[in-house]
Order: sequence, then C-alpha cells, then structure tokens
Amino acid sequence: MKFAPAKSPLTGETLETLTSRLLAQGEPAFRAKQILDWVYKKRARNWDEMTNLSKPLRAWLADSFELMPITLVHGKQSLDVTDKLLLELGDQALIETVIIRAPQEGVGLEHSRKTICISTQVGCAMGCKFCASGLMGLKRDLNAGEIVAQLLQVCYREDAHDPRAHTGLASFDNIVVMGMGEPLANYEAMIRAITIINADWGFGFGARRITLSTSGLVPKILLLAEEPISVRLAISLHGATDEVREQIMPVNKAYPLAKLIPAVRIFAEKHGRMVTLEFILIEGVNDMLEQAEKLRDIAQDLHAHVNLIPYNTVEGLPWKRPSVTRQERFADVLRRARVSVTLRREKGHDIDAACGQLRLKTEKERELVT
Repeated sequence: MKFAPAKSPLTGETLETLTSRLLAQGEPAFRAKQILDWVYKKRARNWDEMTNLSKPLRAWLADSFELMPITLVHGKQSLDVTDKLLLELGDQALIETVIIRAPQEGVGLEHSRKTICISTQVGCAMGCKFCASGLMGLKRDLNAGEIVAQLLQVCYREDAHDPRAHTGLASFDNIVVMGMGEPLANYEAMIRAITIINADWGFGFGARRITLSTSGLVPKILLLAEEPISVRLAISLHGATDEVREQIMPVNKAYPLAKLIPAVRIFAEKHGRMVTLEFILIEGVNDMLEQAEKLRDIAQDLHAHVNLIPYNTVEGLPWKRPSVTRQERFADVLRRARVSVTLRREKGHDIDAACGQLRLKTEKERELVT
C-alpha cells in the first residue's frame, strides 16, 4: 500500500537522483549538494531561505518538490522529559515519533543524550497481541521522504536548545527504528531512508548509532545482512519458546525460533555487531523464570544483549506489567549467567508513549467527530 503525493518529498531524494533531475533542467550538478545542505545542515524551512539559489531554480523546486511532507499536529512531554510527536502525512494519516532523553549528571537538559524513535508504516500488519500500533491494522507504508522528515521535525523542535545545531549536526545521538510498523516489511523505503540519514550529504549520521528493530521477518534479516550500511539489529523476541511467542506474536508461525535464531546469527557474524534481544515482560505470559532460563540460553548462543521492557499499559488490551520484584528476579537469571542485560525503567508512561497509543487515541477522536 503506497501513497502517491502530488509532489515528491525532497527528503526522499538522494544526491544522485536530485543531481539527475537538476541536470535535466539545465542546472549544474553542484546545485544538488547546495540544496541538500540547506535541508540537512542549515535546516531551511522554506525555499526562500535558500539564498544562493536563483529565483527561477527556487520556483522550480517549489513546483517539483514538497520540502516538508509531514506536519506536527502536537507534541506531548512526559514528566520524565520524554516527548511524543504526533505527525500528520499528506493524506491526513497519523504517525508518531518519540524523543527519549537521558539527562547527563551535572549538565543541563540541552546536553542530554537523545534517542529518536521513528516509524516506518501507518499502523502495522504484524498483529502482535500486546501492541497498540496494529489495533487498527496497516493503512500504508511510509515513503523514504516521510521516514527521513521525522528526524527533521525533531531537529526543528530541538535545534533552539541544542548547541550542535550551530555546527550543522543532528540534534540527537541515536536513532531507533522501533516506532509504528514493521521496518523490514517496508524494506526498500527503509534502506533508502537510512542511506539518506547516513550519507555525508544528508544527516551524516553514523550507521553504528542506528538500530533497526524487527519482529522476525527471516528472509529480510538475511537480505539486511548483505547491505553495505552496517546498522545495528534488535529482535522483538518477547517469547523464549515457540509456544509462548505464538501466543502474542503471529509472525512466529511463519518464522519460528528454529529459523529466526540462525538468521540472526548470520547477521551478527556478517556485521560483527552485538545484536539486541527485546523482551517485553507481560504478567502471566512470559515473565516466568523458565522463560528467563530459555532467554538466557538464546542470548548466550548469540552473544546478544537483552533489553527487558516492563509492559506499557495500552487501553483496550488486557495485559499487565509484572511487579518490580518479578522483573528483578527475571533479570537476575540473566545477570547470574553474565548475560549483558538492561532492565528498562518506563519512559513516557504518563503520555501513552508505547508505540501507536497517541495515534490510536486521536484516530478514535476523529471518528467520533465524523
């Protein structure tokens, strides 16, 4: 499912494709780099700001491209300074982007480390039972320009408070492709977006600071292993046995652990990176010590890091997070085996920061108005 905008988003163009279009207009090739510098280094918000371009060229750009293909509807900030941005696309579909801050001791908030969680689809088709993103199904894929534009919206919001903006650097430290949607189900657009984000003519953002999360699409993991851009990989595991995983993740029927684990191993060996196993702890579903022991064995086999995430309550779903005591007991099984493990403390719970919650709430409100 694709959306065909009236104008191409400029944020979806590579240096090569933009150069080609400019040459066809009789413009010199070096103009492409100038234009992309205005977008990613100087963060121009309208064509008239691009003062080293001729007026006819700016007019052609305005007629041919959408400078910013998404609009900020509103942002919500939690008590722990996590921000959730609700963004509207050209067809009025809604997506979410989250800014997760990690304040550094002894310095101001403007120096906090920021991780940006971006979306790749409107909704999701994977049907994970615990997730808000898929409750209304998949509406469509994002194009590469819409994926990249989320990061520009973050920069627009953060640049005024971040000293890095004055040097043309991105106003964030890490990117996680863990928002709405299954990234590997929108493979071509996602790879193009990562290419733009990584390139020196784009954001110039290092691939080692980009983490892509998948529910386990094995053929696409193997394809990703062959890509020259070496991003980090996170697997949304959430069950350490097929029996438990199939209760909450339908993808496990097509790609059970016997297929998933070898594919992850191939990726890790190809790229020489430690893979992360994401594991949302849900009371009475996967928080038993037997699951912890199985997860320990998988993590040791893959030499993987484990990220334990207490479940974020979603309105309309029955799941609950385990008590802190049960969370710690689960984590201790991994710690005793010297498995690298993080037990994440909640971020943004008071603003519904779990993927898709704010979008779902807004969609329902729109339906009531209609």
